[in-house]
Parts: sequence; C-alpha cells; structure tokens
Amino acid sequence: MDNRLRELRDARGWSQGELAEQLQVSRQTVNALETGKYDPSLPLAFRIADLFGAKIEDIFFPAVT
Repeated sequence: MDNRLRELRDARGWSQGELAEQLQVSRQTVNALETGKYDPSLPLAFRIADLFGAKIEDIFFPAVT
C-alpha cells in the first residue's frame, strides 16, 4: 500500500517523532508506515485521517505495480 503520510507530515513541519506522539505510536511505526513496510490497522488509519482532516482513501491507496 502506498501513502501520502510523509507529504502530509512535511506540509505541517512535523518530525516523525512529533507525528508519532500525536498518534500514540512509536517513531519507528511512523517510519515503517511512510516507507510502506507496514500497513496501518483500521483504527490507526482512522486516527491518521482524522488528524489530517482527510479521508483514509486520500492518504492510503493501493500500490501501483
């Protein structure tokens, strides 16, 4: 799954650590999400979407192969 997480985080000037704090996850989790090594659980995807004021499908989408 691809995502726009890094783009959205950068637009707000947040570090991975700052985003992690707001989402109540580790910085490593944020890094894994941004690099596509980890797909979020549905509750985490909803928290991310809510934090950025966006729909889940505007942040996460199928990887283009």
